[in-house]
Amino acid sequence: MTDRRGVVARRAENLSPGVPYVRGWNRARRSAGTLADQLVLLGLDTDFPGLVADVNVFGDGLVQFGTVRPEAAELLAKLITVGLEAERRATTAEPSTTTRREAPAA
Repeated sequence: MTDRRGVVARRAENLSPGVPYVRGWNRARRSAGTLADQLVLLGLDTDFPGLVADVNVFGDGLVQFGTVRPEAAELLAKLITVGLEAERRATTAEPSTTTRREAPAA
């Protein structure tokens, strides 16, 4: 069984010919690395020791967070919420792109 994103599909433990596992795993590895870099900057890297790249039976990359404390998951959710709110405010606060025409010099 799988959800619409393929996340709950079985991990690829036995590989099938013709499935691009490396491509999916490599994408997951880059994403996990990007997230790990941000967690280090926030001082949360030790809260996510199980962060790893993986791939499912369809070759889709997955990022596994591993087992985390509830406080760490809650803090990550708050950080995402704050970031989304800041992004929304920045989008709505952007100045108009229309330019004012200057009168020609006499």
